[in-house]
Amino acid sequence: MASWAGQPSVKGSTEAMRMALLTFSMAGLQFTWGIEMTYCTPYLLALGLTKSRTSLVWIAGPLSGLIMQPIVGVIADRSKSKYGRRRPIMIVGSFVVGVFLLVLGWAKEIVAYFVQKGDFRKTCTVFVAVLAIYAIDFAINAVQASCRSLIVDTLPIAKQQSGSAWASRMVSMGHLTGYVIGTMDLVSIFGTTFGDTQFKQLTVVAAFALVFTCGVTSWAVNERVLVSGRDGDAPLGVSMIFKKVFRTLTTLPPRIQAICNVQLWSWIGWFPFLFYSTTFVGEIYFRYDAPKDFKGSSDALGDIGRIGSLSLVLFSIVTTIGAVLLPLLIRSPDEPNFTARPPAAIAGLVTSVNKWKPDLLTAWIYGHLLFSFSMFMAPFAHSFRFATFIVTLCGFPWVIASWAPSAFLGIEVNRLSASPAAYHRLSSADNLELSSPLRLEHGPDEKDDPVNSTGELSGLYFGILNIYTTIPQFIGTMISTVVFAILEPGKSPELAHDADPSEHHSTDGPNAIAVCFCIGAFSTIGAAFATRKLKRLMVDVGEK
Repeated sequence: MASWAGQPSVKGSTEAMRMALLTFSMAGLQFTWGIEMTYCTPYLLALGLTKSRTSLVWIAGPLSGLIMQPIVGVIADRSKSKYGRRRPIMIVGSFVVGVFLLVLGWAKEIVAYFVQKGDFRKTCTVFVAVLAIYAIDFAINAVQASCRSLIVDTLPIAKQQSGSAWASRMVSMGHLTGYVIGTMDLVSIFGTTFGDTQFKQLTVVAAFALVFTCGVTSWAVNERVLVSGRDGDAPLGVSMIFKKVFRTLTTLPPRIQAICNVQLWSWIGWFPFLFYSTTFVGEIYFRYDAPKDFKGSSDALGDIGRIGSLSLVLFSIVTTIGAVLLPLLIRSPDEPNFTARPPAAIAGLVTSVNKWKPDLLTAWIYGHLLFSFSMFMAPFAHSFRFATFIVTLCGFPWVIASWAPSAFLGIEVNRLSASPAAYHRLSSADNLELSSPLRLEHGPDEKDDPVNSTGELSGLYFGILNIYTTIPQFIGTMISTVVFAILEPGKSPELAHDADPSEHHSTDGPNAIAVCFCIGAFSTIGAAFATRKLKRLMVDVGEK
């Protein structure tokens, strides 16, 4: 077993404050992801990059997640820095992201300083912008891996579900805040002090938000320090890192493998929704609700974006509400089996509510089914309002999909860090409050104490979970490509209205994006069955 020095702690006078500070970095992360996903595509198109090449640029996201998170996880797990294993990577990574966000926003000016005006300058500008996006994606994946692992490292087993719920709240708030700020005319508000365009000012805000939130979390959290790991002090080369990731990937413990399987099936369904939902709503509007003269808009791409953005706003609002309320309605492992006797007038109500509270696994199954139901309705959407309703309804299952995997993986990783006896049982000692000191010194008299479980390998296992999140993105891309080629092989009449009508694909058949949603719905049903299997495994370990 590894040996440690110090104890993890979080500043704050209440548990809610400590949880908020511990997970605050997740808000900055989501804010930055949202700005990139929402505004970088039109920015690249404005620089002169073609749509087909723009789609290749966005391979950077899943590619960086596939490579970066497992590698950073392994390196951080072995780090013996006196500042902790996660916070140094968070801070350095956030500054790297911030620098390249500014490079992205000012790509034209940077290239113009070195290259004379002409076609070569345009080519260089595109190259610098694409390079900046890849650097941002690789760096932000390193930050994200460290932020999630920090939560697992700091909290005892019984608090993992609560910590993951708080992380989900911060993700929702960061997404909603980023969208609201994006709708503001920042140039009118701030002038040209931080840039003369909306995009430049957004990159400044995103860079500041990420550095600030990561800085606050790093200030508030005190990590324990690794003295010696279970692998000793052997050098960690590149080949050894890949061998370690591959070996762990192929020998996952049953419950961790089950969690990863759920994530794989689930994300085959979520990927097309996250990437195409606003386009889907915009296309439905153009096909069924828009006046004839509106269909000839000279800025159809912008119109679809603005029309579809309403669904994104509503989706974000529902997600934020769900992230606040759902944890209160779902039974948590750290809830005691009894409650203080309530007043007689409401005793019956309180007892009934507590009795019918579902656990998180049951809620996760219901979330899969609700998302599948919503996606099955997509081909029947023949109005803008109905399409918006479908997208908005998915806000609730998205809360659970963002919450549950991290919660259960955090529990399992902490169990793995304990002794074999502790891995198969949870004791009442797990119900420590966050404010209570956690005993982290692994002495001979403490080897069977599950309180000692503190996420020794959280970086590695969260990196592997991210692999199971990334692979569906490649699968979803292939499915979407085939569906689009079969159902809508021509140019889009909503966007390419200047093209010859003979080149347009037909709009009489099913919407291709809706068909992709339906295929994803079948996969999410598979995720429900996989979650049911995970629940049986969790019951087995609880009985032991």
